[in-house]
Amino acid sequence: MDTKKVGFLGLGNMGFPMASNLLKAGFTVYGVDANEEAEKKFAKIGGKVGFTSATLPSEVNVIFTSLPTPQIVEAVYLGNEGLVENGQAPLTLIDLSTISPKLNEKVAKASLDKGIQYLGAPVSGSVSGAEAATLSVMVGGNKETYDFALPYLEAIGKNIFHVGEEHGLGTVVKLINNLMAGIHTQAVAEALSIADAAGLDHDIVYKIVSVSSGQSDVFRRNYENFIAKDEYIKGAFTTALLLKDLKLANTISNSYNGKLPLGEALVDYFETNIEDYADKDMSSAYLMLTAQKEKVDQ
Repeated sequence: MDTKKVGFLGLGNMGFPMASNLLKAGFTVYGVDANEEAEKKFAKIGGKVGFTSATLPSEVNVIFTSLPTPQIVEAVYLGNEGLVENGQAPLTLIDLSTISPKLNEKVAKASLDKGIQYLGAPVSGSVSGAEAATLSVMVGGNKETYDFALPYLEAIGKNIFHVGEEHGLGTVVKLINNLMAGIHTQAVAEALSIADAAGLDHDIVYKIVSVSSGQSDVFRRNYENFIAKDEYIKGAFTTALLLKDLKLANTISNSYNGKLPLGEALVDYFETNIEDYADKDMSSAYLMLTAQKEKVDQ
């Protein structure tokens, strides 16, 4: 088995830099993406291209996937042209996407039934973290498989955690993280809307809160990288992706007979107001709120 040959399916905002870091770590990486331009770009830095989800499993023994939605993940893994249908032992599949724990378990069962190993391993840290290989990776699945995969995971991330044997547990932690990030994002938007109403300079508010109890990494990220620059288009984590994860977090809570009062309210608010902001970075929640206020004032 050539352990230096790795497949990477999904060369988007997050996937491309992760696949690039696997190349830098000395792996031979076979990249696949629905976007032909992404594959061309990957080939220019030394990646191998020209494969599909159906042909990739015969070329490598480890395949990473980084995909935007649960629906795409399910098709890529479980469709007729998918990785499981066309794979066989000793293949190891590692999904870096944020899906649902239930789908993690479904993919794991289908994989294990064919002797294929599977890890649900969502990541956190945005594009800058992917580029710097400093991502946090939350892994659910067999410990022996995790130990085998660790050298590959260390090429893309800095903080690697084995959460437990259940394949969806890493996803549970990721959704807890993103629930908190969503609530912090809305808190930033509401706080700055008060500053606007009072005529306060954003920089002053940011400097004070950053050394006070209201500070958060989300405030730093959203303000320094987006709000202060009045630039929201280039964000790696869109409002639509945040809404998807908030919904998934609510679904998990409901499955445990729990309730998320703020989480549920935030989903309702985003669903009602997201139309002009779905493809913008999640920090555009500030625009969403202030634009709404302007409409009310008119």
